[in-house]
Amino acid sequence: MAAGSGEQIRVVVIAGPTASGKTEAAIRLAERFDGEIVNADSMQVYRGMDIGTAKPTPEQRGRVPHHLIDIVAPDVNFTASDFRREASAAIAEIHRRGRRVFIVGGTGLYLRALLEGLVDAPAMDDAVRRELEELSARIGGERMLAQLAAADPATAARLHPNDLVRIVRALEVHRQTGRPVSSYREEHGFGGRYFNALKFGLQVERQELYRRVEARVDRMLAEGFIDEVRRLLHAGYGPGLKAMRAIGYKEIAAFLHGDCPLDEAVRLMKRDTRRYAKRQLTWFRADREIIWLEYPDNFATMCSHVIEFY
Repeated sequence: MAAGSGEQIRVVVIAGPTASGKTEAAIRLAERFDGEIVNADSMQVYRGMDIGTAKPTPEQRGRVPHHLIDIVAPDVNFTASDFRREASAAIAEIHRRGRRVFIVGGTGLYLRALLEGLVDAPAMDDAVRRELEELSARIGGERMLAQLAAADPATAARLHPNDLVRIVRALEVHRQTGRPVSSYREEHGFGGRYFNALKFGLQVERQELYRRVEARVDRMLAEGFIDEVRRLLHAGYGPGLKAMRAIGYKEIAAFLHGDCPLDEAVRLMKRDTRRYAKRQLTWFRADREIIWLEYPDNFATMCSHVIEFY
């Protein structure tokens, strides 16, 4: 993952919480510095999931080449390992063509996997995974997290009850090996460096961020989000899929199935998106390499950092 001279490929990362302006900031930087964008949002990889994932518009994607958007169907269990493989290949190809790489997204685990590597935990066991997913559907996130706290308190302390994908994975590892996944994380240490990265975090005052989150939900609904979820369900992508359990999709699916009134579904979407943004901030604030700037106010400063970096 290094340049031909042995030097690591340089990449610019634009991270931060949802609704902070990452997409437009990354496009403007890529336009300014002859770059291309690699998506690091775990939901934007899925085809047909456009409005609810706030994908770049066709006009935005026409301004700058984008990679790792619309690459798998919603029934594919796309993992951080898959992302690392696909993103690394895209970065190498962009670099080979002499263009600069801008990585944009709010999925902290994907960015960590790409930049620092992955924990060497056991491969997924389909039977164990299915059993745990069926259990989680019956008893819910709070009780699943309580089970994880008994087996792996360090990992449980980092997770929210809604984060069933990671709760199930941690329980799966413990059931397969008798070891907590946190022990694999400690052994790995995330000490490697696979790229030379300049990292920006987009800073937004908390109440303003929450206002943007709620406005985005309203805009999604106005743009036809309910119809998008209806099309996915009619295409056979059921609410039990990992992709369909994402914020927004699960609430609207519940509404369409008659399990929840629309106003309550919208309230839950806004609440859970605010909570997700808060968790993203907690994750990224722990990375001392990130340069926090307000956008668009400090775009010129971002450009100065990029010039210096290259």
